[in-house]
Amino acid sequence: MNIEKMHFGSTNVGDSVFTFKLKNINNMEAVVTNYGATLISLAIPKNNEKIDVVLGYDDLKNYISNPKFFGSTIGPNCNRINNACFTLNDIEYNLEQNDNNNNLHSGGKGFHKAVWNYHMNEEENYVEFTYFNLDKNQGFPGNLTVKVRYTLTEDNELKLSYKGISDKDTVVNLTNHSYFNLSGHKSKDATNQQLWINSKYFTPVKDSEAIPTGEIKSVKGTPMDFIISKKINSQINENYDQLLFCGGYDHNFVIDKKEEGIEKIAELYDENTNIAMEVYSDSEGVQFYAGNFISGGPLGKDNTVYEDRCGICLETQYFPDSINNENFKSPILKAGDKYESTTIYKFINK
Repeated sequence: MNIEKMHFGSTNVGDSVFTFKLKNINNMEAVVTNYGATLISLAIPKNNEKIDVVLGYDDLKNYISNPKFFGSTIGPNCNRINNACFTLNDIEYNLEQNDNNNNLHSGGKGFHKAVWNYHMNEEENYVEFTYFNLDKNQGFPGNLTVKVRYTLTEDNELKLSYKGISDKDTVVNLTNHSYFNLSGHKSKDATNQQLWINSKYFTPVKDSEAIPTGEIKSVKGTPMDFIISKKINSQINENYDQLLFCGGYDHNFVIDKKEEGIEKIAELYDENTNIAMEVYSDSEGVQFYAGNFISGGPLGKDNTVYEDRCGICLETQYFPDSINNENFKSPILKAGDKYESTTIYKFINK
């Protein structure tokens, strides 16, 4: 398949930014950019039209701002680190405090703000972005090389493959921050869609700063239970402390892994369009964010005013603040070891 490369603009320091359109034989299209290794659009064919199921912007300047991280690759560490600091090999590392006193998504100079190198492979229908992160960038140790590959398959899968290697022990926890709405990005409400998560446990947070307590808690008998598929809005407004802390769902769910490797971890379904999105990953956790605080950003694609809860995120990752919690799986990447992770979003017309 031909990959369409187009000039998207330049940053204020003159770096050229491009978009890349991937297509498959079924007329599904994905558009990505080397600014932030970001997913801009994901068009699913349906009844002779295409439904763009991810939130985003039409121009580069809004991605340079991008206060809600639409479509971005997040790193070196996604989610929150308590007090914006951690200790590794008896050295304390201090990070930017950009979310109360905490560090969120590696701060204002994370991977979502970088211009990445790119490589297109039309035969295998992928674009691979590469970024070299210098030692102490964002406060993290190690010269780190990361790669993010977007592959569009003939099975209507968008496959995200992450790789990394560092010359020092460091923290690496990468994710994609796309907001999905299977009714289309212009639809006002994503919480009317049904969600299933393969998770019997979640990691509760202490308060509105959304730092985990360290506990791994059963979802049974709580609004956090998505073991049986249900509409997101069926319990989102209940008087439950975890929902009150976060203005709705913004929590890490512990994947009920059967074995190592990639497996189905979640499914989102929209009865209006009859489109389902299956999520596959090898990750330990998935942050389900119901888009509680979307409004107030720049105008979206097609001059759309995005409102709260008009898109939801399923961010595959290590648990939040796992570097500071001994009972969470460690996000430490040892010097010379390889970080590898895969997430697949598969779309089915039901």
